[in-house]
Amino acid sequence: MKNILGIYSPPRSHWVGDGFPVRSLFSYESHGKQLSPFLLLDYAGPANFAPTDRARGVGQHPHRGFETVTIVYQGEVAHRDSTRQSGVIGPGDVQWMTAGAGILHEEFHSPAFTESGGVLEMVQLWVNLPAKDKMTQPGYQAILDQNIPVISLPDNAGTLRVIAGDFGGHAGPAQTHTPIQVWDMRLSQGGMTELALPEGWSVALAVLHGNVRVNSNATAREAQLVVLGQSGHKFAIEASTDAIVLMLSGEAINEPIVGHGPLVMNSQQEIMQAIDDFNSGHFGQM
Repeated sequence: MKNILGIYSPPRSHWVGDGFPVRSLFSYESHGKQLSPFLLLDYAGPANFAPTDRARGVGQHPHRGFETVTIVYQGEVAHRDSTRQSGVIGPGDVQWMTAGAGILHEEFHSPAFTESGGVLEMVQLWVNLPAKDKMTQPGYQAILDQNIPVISLPDNAGTLRVIAGDFGGHAGPAQTHTPIQVWDMRLSQGGMTELALPEGWSVALAVLHGNVRVNSNATAREAQLVVLGQSGHKFAIEASTDAIVLMLSGEAINEPIVGHGPLVMNSQQEIMQAIDDFNSGHFGQM
């Protein structure tokens, strides 16, 4: 079984723009080596917003060198970027954006959600790109809830959505640059399941709702992160209550990580070049 390296609670929440109250469950500054190729996981909400006629969110900002993965649980988010891609994602949908060589991006509550108000809940995951792919052409994958396989776990333990990777012969729709698994699990109270992953891969469990026990000896609660060791290839998870857990696992990218806000490269020189390119307009126009 994989060893539990730690269970972590997030720092106090902060706002991203005026639309996303966020708890950062991890970042590459705290867990860069343990959780490669994953760089960051922000959990926004759940937060209730009153109806308004002014869109709330975060305006134009750049990215380079990695991918952003946004999974919506409640509410709706509208996005637009400098590759002329735009759209709205709602409950169960995923926006998988490859920043690559550089992209400008903005995210706001959708017009319908802005007008109606309600509860917003989502996560945004940053996935690193290896050096050979950091300057790849920017791209976008629109992944709808209806296109994500849902698998029933044995003994009525719950269900598992395969966003990336595969589970039990069911492949997720996301195309990735390195081998990873992203599983969105809904666990039923009292249900227990054992999950297998490749030897040597990084593993993290983000508990979004409820309480779970991992390997029968550690309890994790809402908004806590469980980090497992890379050795071994199995772990067990039992739901003390109904729970929602996001499982992240991947083959580590053994390269330096140098970041500056929404720019993540392999050296400080590359960061300085990214800043120059952004200031020179090479990330495109909205």
